[in-house]
Amino acid sequence: MAKHASPRPCPCGTGLPYADCCGPLHAGDGTAPTAQALMRSRFSAFAVGDDDYLLRSWHSTTRPRQVHLDPATRWTRLEIVDSTRGGLLDTTGTVRFRAHYREAGQPGTMAEHSRFVREDGNWVYLDALPD
Repeated sequence: MAKHASPRPCPCGTGLPYADCCGPLHAGDGTAPTAQALMRSRFSAFAVGDDDYLLRSWHSTTRPRQVHLDPATRWTRLEIVDSTRGGLLDTTGTVRFRAHYREAGQPGTMAEHSRFVREDGNWVYLDALPD
């Protein structure tokens, strides 16, 4: 079964099956309607190892040439802490989150306050805001 058609729960934490949540976005069958939906889909891309989606959903001015995902890191849970703007009619938004992972059998957490903007009408990740 293709990784985008799996019946497993979506890693982003919505409770929906991956195939009905972030999977279609990863496959290029639609775009995230909000900044928070894009954040969730990017977390899921880390969880399923979809570096192509991470690059496609990154703003053209801050996008790295490539992404190197560490196969030893298993992303386990996303926690949305706060978000501002980033709705259907907005052009900018932020999402503060905690991404939980396991590496070498040990739990860890990565926290970020991410900034999102619309580029060519689609939400993209711009950068991380300083805390």
